[in-house]
Amino acid sequence: MTQPIPFNPALTGPLDGIRVIDLSRLVAGNMLSLQLADFGADVIKIEPPQGDPLREWRDDGHSLYWKTYGRNKRSVQLNLRQAPHMAALKALIATADVFIENFRPGTLEEMGLAPDTLLAANPNLIVVRISGFGQTGPYAQFPGFGTIVEGMSGFAYRTGFPDREPVLPPLALADMIAGVYGANATVTALLARFRGRAKGQVIDLSLLEPMYSVLGPEAAIYQVTGKVKERSGSASNTASPRNVYRCADGQYVALSGSTPQVARRIFEVIGKPEMNTDPRFATNSDRVKHRDLVDAAVGEWFGRHTHDEALAIMREAGATVGPIYSIADIARDQHFVDRGIIIDVEDKDFGSLPIHNIVPRLSETPGTFRRPAPDLGEHTAEVLIEAGVDPATVLG
Repeated sequence: MTQPIPFNPALTGPLDGIRVIDLSRLVAGNMLSLQLADFGADVIKIEPPQGDPLREWRDDGHSLYWKTYGRNKRSVQLNLRQAPHMAALKALIATADVFIENFRPGTLEEMGLAPDTLLAANPNLIVVRISGFGQTGPYAQFPGFGTIVEGMSGFAYRTGFPDREPVLPPLALADMIAGVYGANATVTALLARFRGRAKGQVIDLSLLEPMYSVLGPEAAIYQVTGKVKERSGSASNTASPRNVYRCADGQYVALSGSTPQVARRIFEVIGKPEMNTDPRFATNSDRVKHRDLVDAAVGEWFGRHTHDEALAIMREAGATVGPIYSIADIARDQHFVDRGIIIDVEDKDFGSLPIHNIVPRLSETPGTFRRPAPDLGEHTAEVLIEAGVDPATVLG
């Protein structure tokens, strides 16, 4: 067993020197600030007395979401209903490059932290405002958890089987996608500032728009064809063969024949080379139109082979195929091990803990593991001292 990676506060990354004040809660903001923290930004989580609600997402009593998304950050505990604590926050924002919040639109203004006010005091500040539906528009004031957005974005309508209800993702997908978009936007704004093309600015980041973008050209398809793409299970409206197939031993594989060359190989492997000259399967559009016939032929072949046999035969032929993994399968897969997709880090509660590695990989300026996820308020005193604030004003 390999030794867990130790956290080392002395390490740096390409965003070293960038200070981020993260006032957000739950997933989207934490995902955004995690991307910045992993690459060296000093991310300071401002938490209420009860802590970020993400701490309460527990499995068997363990706060593992926080351990994953709180890494490389420092925690400052403030009660913003008290004037000295609000004054401390304003002092911290004055030292920051980036400020992240995810209150309902208008709340920041009610707190006396309107972006115009913040930018007047700190003209170089990047203000990232995360909300369900954006800062403007008829839905701006609606509560905007990712679940609602996953439904309204069109994503859930397309997910699941045609004879069943739409399916929501079993994880915080809208928040995750928004967090990645938000990190990209933040770095873009910082680059514009460094190049002198702008000073500070406001990033209006909704959960809805990044989630909608996953649908790709569906609005154009609807306008041009007048057709609404419906649920198709694990099949595809755009490519065939493409599905999940059950093998003789009850295990499943995913297969995609999205290019003509791969589709031809698949038909040859399953012993149906005549399908390559059949007009019903001549083009991808033809195969999609007759995907029930395609899936029946491909599915019958998989049903005669075990999982391992099918993977070996298809891979040997150059077909794009892969297993359907659970997290238990992932944990023992050699590719995940060799690539370090999951790495073990030191953990005070468990000795070591597996977490996802830093993504993506930069050859010259990689991300680093500097700090484990902090205890609530662990860094309050040191951070306030750095900002010239007497910790006694909030620690009393």
